[in-house]
Amino acid sequence: MISRLLVANRGEIARRIFTTCRALGIETVAVHSDADAEAPFVAEADHAVRLPGNTPAETYLRIDLVLAAARRAGADAVHPGYGFLAENAEFATAVTDAGLAWIGPPAKAIAAMGDKLAAKTLLAEAGVPMLPSWTDADQVNGFPVLVKAAAGGGGRGMRVVHAADGLADAIASARREAASAFGDGTVFSERYVERGRHVEVQILGDQFGTVVALGARDCSIQRRHQKIVEEAPGVLAPEIRQRLHAAAVAAGRAVDYLGAGTVEFLLASDGEIYFLEMNTRLQVEHPVTELTTGLDLVRLQLLVAEGNPVPIDTTPPATGHAIEVRLCAEEPAHGYRPATGTLHRFAVPGVSAEFGPLTGAGLRLDSGVTDGSVVGVHYDSMLAKVMAWAPTRGEAARALAGALARAELHGVATNRDQLVRILRSPDFAAVDIDTGFLDRHPEVLAPLVSAGELPVVAVAAALASAADRRAAAPVLAGLPSGWRNVPAFAQVTRYASADGDEIEVRYRLDRRGALVEWTVHGGPPAAGTAAPPGPDASPPGPNASPPEPAAAPALTLVEAHPDRVLLEVAGVRRTYRVHRVGAEVFVDGPDGAVSLTELPRFPLPGAELAAGSLLAPLPGTVTRVQVELGQRVAAGDLLLTLEAMKLEHPVLAPTDGVVAELPVSAGGQVETGAVLAVVNPDEETQS
Repeated sequence: MISRLLVANRGEIARRIFTTCRALGIETVAVHSDADAEAPFVAEADHAVRLPGNTPAETYLRIDLVLAAARRAGADAVHPGYGFLAENAEFATAVTDAGLAWIGPPAKAIAAMGDKLAAKTLLAEAGVPMLPSWTDADQVNGFPVLVKAAAGGGGRGMRVVHAADGLADAIASARREAASAFGDGTVFSERYVERGRHVEVQILGDQFGTVVALGARDCSIQRRHQKIVEEAPGVLAPEIRQRLHAAAVAAGRAVDYLGAGTVEFLLASDGEIYFLEMNTRLQVEHPVTELTTGLDLVRLQLLVAEGNPVPIDTTPPATGHAIEVRLCAEEPAHGYRPATGTLHRFAVPGVSAEFGPLTGAGLRLDSGVTDGSVVGVHYDSMLAKVMAWAPTRGEAARALAGALARAELHGVATNRDQLVRILRSPDFAAVDIDTGFLDRHPEVLAPLVSAGELPVVAVAAALASAADRRAAAPVLAGLPSGWRNVPAFAQVTRYASADGDEIEVRYRLDRRGALVEWTVHGGPPAAGTAAPPGPDASPPGPNASPPEPAAAPALTLVEAHPDRVLLEVAGVRRTYRVHRVGAEVFVDGPDGAVSLTELPRFPLPGAELAAGSLLAPLPGTVTRVQVELGQRVAAGDLLLTLEAMKLEHPVLAPTDGVVAELPVSAGGQVETGAVLAVVNPDEETQS
């Protein structure tokens, strides 16, 4: 029996596996990079071994270092989690050759399914339905097609191509990303099914030849071909569900599958199913299957690895409905640009369980982060998985959306608002979903707090700051902030929004602390508002800004504290929770959350950037440079690509013009805010 298990992974999946190990009485070993030294999963392990370095290539992808760590810590088994070496046949072989138990399928099964081209050929012979595919670009005889990496998964190395003239560039880009992510740049093209649903079947096999389907999941809502919303059971016709289960079991038996795995399919609008790939590991979305079947998939993996038979011989019934979302450090409205920084607060309300089963309707949280975690550029952007189980799909979606909307996520931009809008979408409720859902619903990119609601949020932030200053005042702390016997000037607080817009809040309190006058200027369109002076207001001073013409809601200050402001907005009381970290201000209200940065009242002069400067949005590596100094470019032309958090990000020309500065080169490292290029607009170059 296994007594000490090393998890060759990090983050939430390491914590998830540790949870089951503790329940079974198995000791745990973590391996960690330098960047992860203070991560929660390291602290939770019974033993931890450092892997010197930060990048995956230096650490989690080093088979020799991981095996040396296992020997040093006295581990007798290795669980690969998902990602990194989880689907590496060489690693599986090395683990078993070292005399350790491997928590996964045999190396030959991993190798057979790891090459998607070979897998398609093998499984087609087993009767699993396939889409037509091509390895030579010249052989492609119809569009659209999906360019795919032959190795790896997670949506990396995928490109949709709608016409022949875009195929060569897509293949080249996919090869670079695949080589970077998986060490193998082999790609192929496959017929792309418009409005197809991504459905998959969880299977479990043992050494006695048993392969059981544990149910189907729907993972159709994706960005960049990566899943962000998953649910079980998938809403499917019984006949389709039966065909999916049969095809998945056939795939597992074709490779003598052992342990937990997932067979992924594309469901076309006409009801036909097509094999996509087989993941020879535990999936990110495995918890929704656990919540609807009552099974612990990690426990079953460990029992099968110890030589036990699968304890069930037929598909278990699904009870209720579970939905999972992947909470990621990224900005959907900016092309899913990854975000970095310190997570000052991470709190999801109403969580009933972490990394384990629920005892009824409720929320489960599988998180790799806690308050104070640093989100860097070396690894995937996923912070946590938040799941809801309820008797019905509609109840689960509503509960999950509500919890996410109320969550306090401070310090790092996330995709939370997008996830809430997806879960509240009428089309999602009607199961009108497919892999193109986000393309058809750009409205889900809008923040929960609209531009029209932003002024009230900014006032709340300013009042909390004022209360904080008064609380810290050495004398007369009970007086309202800014109050004078002969008031002439309003209090002024300026903020920068997350998008860089400047917002100016002017307000005045009377001697009782009542809000008698307020205006908000700047911010996104429709954000500026002004309230008429109250009955105790004095004429505005000479430096006061004129009120905006936009009508403002009637606003009454009920209470103001450093961390909480209660306002009456148009007759309705609203509570705004305020969290300050230095100049950063995080406001959580009934409509959603807003992040602001308080600007200094007297800013120091600084060097101005040249017009047309393109800045690095986060630290990364310049993978290629497409232009030369002095070259004329058109708006939208690709200038260079930047790789961060395992993804390649294009940097495009913002306007027609000439490349005036190009301070970077391929292979170079850049920090956030570094100038990547300067494009002088045509009107400048011609003047």
